[in-house]
Amino acid sequence: MAANEDQEMELEALRSIYEGDLCFRELSPVSFQYRIGESGDPKAFLIEVSWPETYPQTAPVISMDAFFNNTISSAIKQSILDKLMVEVEANLGTAMTYTLFEYAKDNKEVFMENQPVNTVTSVSNNISIGTPDVPPSKKKEKKEQLSKTQKRKLADKTDNKGELPRGWNWVDVIK
Repeated sequence: MAANEDQEMELEALRSIYEGDLCFRELSPVSFQYRIGESGDPKAFLIEVSWPETYPQTAPVISMDAFFNNTISSAIKQSILDKLMVEVEANLGTAMTYTLFEYAKDNKEVFMENQPVNTVTSVSNNISIGTPDVPPSKKKEKKEQLSKTQKRKLADKTDNKGELPRGWNWVDVIK
């Protein structure tokens, strides 16, 4: 039963951390997707994390099989999964879904450095229909409240000048 309590606590934490974050998607109470990078970014990718019953004592199932990743070579997908599994090993026994998503965000450039940019797909992804200006203006009114722990984690991610890495707060315009 303890594992399920851990899962419920982590589920609540994930919901509060990623509330209003368009990159995060809860597929079920034990399965989550997170898009690393903006939707028009040719180097963006999607990670899916699913919790087995014994999580966090056992490793979560990490997948990159989503259709969103179909332009990424299988070698790069495998390399990303291998790097994420190293993080999983280091965090076994603790809630790690947030850690994995953040690790992937922090290392996006490294993960995707060998991915060739396919300009055709990036151009077609930027075509939008209708008025995309309406929803974002409504979203921006909500100010994000961070807990002390989240603030500390953010502070830990800053570089030597106290600046966050480029793109840490980018908001996706198109869902």
